[in-house]
Amino acid sequence: MIYKKFIKRLIDLILALIALSILSPIFIVCIIILLLTGEHKVFYLQERIGKKNRPFFIWKFATMLKNSPNIGTGTITTRDDPRVLPFGSFLRKTKINELPQIFNVLLGSMSVVGPRPLVEKHFDMYSDEVKEKIGEMTPGITGIGSIVFRDEEKILSQGENPGEIYRQKVAPYKGALELWYQQNISFWVDIKIMVLTFWVIVSHESNLHYKWLKNLPSKPDYLVC
Repeated sequence: MIYKKFIKRLIDLILALIALSILSPIFIVCIIILLLTGEHKVFYLQERIGKKNRPFFIWKFATMLKNSPNIGTGTITTRDDPRVLPFGSFLRKTKINELPQIFNVLLGSMSVVGPRPLVEKHFDMYSDEVKEKIGEMTPGITGIGSIVFRDEEKILSQGENPGEIYRQKVAPYKGALELWYQQNISFWVDIKIMVLTFWVIVSHESNLHYKWLKNLPSKPDYLVC
């Protein structure tokens, strides 16, 4: 309990400040490229559901057309989505587009590790139990859901109705993963999740998380990695 309330927040602040100082050159380069390409938009603020199930705005580097929520599959992004801009595709594959959430951590609306915050439409696909438990936690830049569903766009591209695929396949398992995190949250679990986040970026097909993290919900058949 002490870890969740005090130590975790202190670690978040320290890591966010260190990350901001180290990654500032990447921020500057991305900002310049985004200003000169695409629709010349740098940041994208999207409303998500956070702690106590209240909405907040998450920061990201802009990777898609400005009107994307009203085009095609809306809030769902599929593999080779035509709404994703060329440089945005690189940012999404490397997860660099998520780096501005460091500001969310500094402001206290997010943690480094926690349940991944969803848009309201997708959050409502969770069961009432999952919603209640997630509401007790501060959402994270990364988490077990982010690791397991690192290639969510590929999964959502495997049918004609991405929304139904999310409802029937992604949401139930992602919810189970977030419940697992809520029940197992600790300093060492957070450390492992941070290490695994970097690992799955460089070793995309890795299943190391199922070996490192005990008692994860059984992997569904549709997940190839």
